[in-house]
Amino acid sequence: MPRKFKKELLKGLEVVDITAKGKGVVKSVEGKVIFVQDVVPGDKVTVETFKKRRGYFEARLINIDDPSPDRVAPVCEHFGVCGGCKWQNLSYEAQLKFKQKEILHNLKNLSGMVLQEIDEIKAAQQSYFYRNKMEYSFSNQRWLTAEEINDKSETLEKKGLGFHKAGMWDKVVDIEKCHLQKDPANAIRNSIKQFALANDLAFFNPKDQSGFLRTLMIRNSNQGEFMVLIQFFKEDKTHREALLEHLKNEFDLSALLYCINSKANDTLYDQEIIRYHGDEYITELMEGLKFRINAKSFFQTNTEQAYELYKITRSFAGLKGNELVYDLYTGTGTIAQFIAGNCNKVVGIESIPEAIAAANENAEINGIKNAFFEVGDMRKVFNQAFVKRHGVADVVITDPPRNGMHPDVVKQLLELAPDKIVYVSCNNATQARDLNLMKEKYKLSKCRAVDMFPQTQHIENVVLLEKI
Repeated sequence: MPRKFKKELLKGLEVVDITAKGKGVVKSVEGKVIFVQDVVPGDKVTVETFKKRRGYFEARLINIDDPSPDRVAPVCEHFGVCGGCKWQNLSYEAQLKFKQKEILHNLKNLSGMVLQEIDEIKAAQQSYFYRNKMEYSFSNQRWLTAEEINDKSETLEKKGLGFHKAGMWDKVVDIEKCHLQKDPANAIRNSIKQFALANDLAFFNPKDQSGFLRTLMIRNSNQGEFMVLIQFFKEDKTHREALLEHLKNEFDLSALLYCINSKANDTLYDQEIIRYHGDEYITELMEGLKFRINAKSFFQTNTEQAYELYKITRSFAGLKGNELVYDLYTGTGTIAQFIAGNCNKVVGIESIPEAIAAANENAEINGIKNAFFEVGDMRKVFNQAFVKRHGVADVVITDPPRNGMHPDVVKQLLELAPDKIVYVSCNNATQARDLNLMKEKYKLSKCRAVDMFPQTQHIENVVLLEKI
């Protein structure tokens, strides 16, 4: 029989760090490492341990004895409940400091390379209302507070439209105002919810796979265009058209779309997207380039900072106009098209056919003749036959998903041995791991991070590798 854990009250401890998941790190006098929610570095706290893990303890906050100078009041009423924006109680300056610290730690300890130069993080001008895409879920059994659970009145509304509660796939936190997307995003979401409640439309129940309203996606562009896509679990023409007509009349939408999705999950990529009103896309504009964004398009969710990211990537590549460039994990070809005017030829590879179709469409719209795109699994497409078709690249830009590059892709990169590799990453730990595989042939020349996601732990990092 397992021994019962003995709780311990610890007073006057200082929070010395913060984890990627937003928990504060405390060290006791005896050297115990303790993780605590709802604290920020610099706080002096009283905590009570409640669980022992391998290598650390978990504790609940009892009291903040002396608040940190970096502690700020969260602006959002949903902070601490919805699971997003976990760093809202930490000043933006401190957020940047801890993000830089994480990058330095991973590069020094995991990459095996010597870091010669690191530039200051490119901070966001807008630390709120910066996202161009938000996704919400409908639920007929929203997450309830303790007070609401104790409320036995029949007037308590249990339907909600918002974000999934952290760790609870079947519970949705109803959102009144989100501080991540500019207006009228909040008005659109709230109007949909109010219309649905007034007309007794059924919200989705993920447990028994029933209901009518399933998910909502709102996208906007830097040109002031808005796209709304509603996923319905089943077709109900009368109610569907009533809701869509309401939105069409209430808001100036560039694209109003829907789909009927009755499968077990709510991913869009295998769904038929139907245009109800307006266009099937919205348009982003960047240095004169137009990027059409449809419902399935991947585009960086912070347009302003994406522009800064692309400029840094182009700068690190140091293109003179005669280079052949490979753009691995090209997505919809945004980086490839952004640098096309600075090189002789750029070739992008991406595994999603719809993304490559969008890349080709955008290249045609922009009159770009020297950008070419291939679709397929990176491990299988990026090989000697690919190099033979397109030529030996002088520069490779790679922007893989969070899990980094497959070892086979790294091996092919080493065989190709371009003069420069610009590695863009949304996960500097896997980035550092991949760099370690290339340390015999490459040196780490430059590094600069771009803060794409203020109020969260996420950070985008760009490094330049040059052949030794």
